[in-house]
Amino acid sequence: ARNAPSPGPILARETPTPRRPQMPDPVHLIPLTEIDATAIARDRTGLDPEPQAELERSIAAAGLRQPVELFPLAAPDGERRYGLLTGFRRLHAFRTLLAATAQDRYAAIPAFIRPASTLAAALAAMVEENEIRAGLSPFERGLICVRARDQGAFGSIEEAVEGLYPNASRQKRHVLRTLAHFAEEMDGQFAAPERLREAHVMRVARALGAGFGDLIRAALEESSLTDPDHQWTLIQPILAEADENLRNPERSDREGRPRRILRPRYALTIRRERTRDGWSLHFTGREATGPMMDLVLDEIERMYAPG
Repeated sequence: ARNAPSPGPILARETPTPRRPQMPDPVHLIPLTEIDATAIARDRTGLDPEPQAELERSIAAAGLRQPVELFPLAAPDGERRYGLLTGFRRLHAFRTLLAATAQDRYAAIPAFIRPASTLAAALAAMVEENEIRAGLSPFERGLICVRARDQGAFGSIEEAVEGLYPNASRQKRHVLRTLAHFAEEMDGQFAAPERLREAHVMRVARALGAGFGDLIRAALEESSLTDPDHQWTLIQPILAEADENLRNPERSDREGRPRRILRPRYALTIRRERTRDGWSLHFTGREATGPMMDLVLDEIERMYAPG
């Protein structure tokens, strides 16, 4: 019998590599004392008492069904090592149950730990959800960009704006950068910054850029006002002076930057302001009292007394 012709070189068939089963994210049990729920800005609509109570009853009866999401803080604050990413209601329920029952099982919460490499995407998803569901105030939009940068999700405020608001127009991104720089400089200064309208924030931001930031901060810090409307009224003269300097840059260059005079002995700030007829001096602070004004006037009279 004739030998059959050689089939030639045999081509190796590609054997599909078996896929390794995707491992689920590990769940960590994190003490509540190590979690900062305010590490990033989130909507301030509050908690609806009835659904929150229902969630607490469910956790007490059947445990937590979905872990919260945390991320490592770039700069731990005392015991707090993690920031809360998602699960605000679940974390609040654990804290409520711990306070009510003192049971150890509520002292720590199951959590996924998201590394910095995935934090940016998670923050962007949270921002998108908040924009659709509840909306963030102008201050909160800026603040979340600042905190996202501070937590290492982005290298700068500009990168945070691009990453958190990828579909924003060029003009909106400019506004968001301004809101972020405002939040960075003025966080903690206003009693309720989330109540400031965008036009208010932009006006203060312009004053900050014109060099009036120290005056605005001093006026807010040294006053005892806690009502947002009263605080806004308080800084109106400063904003008006900043607006005038921006409208008339030649005059601003000639007369110099706004001056803030601080005397270490006194809790006192003296600010000059141009008026229609000349200049006025504004005295603010705890020591801006009647006796102090008498001393000031006596000194002025001494300076300009004849002879």
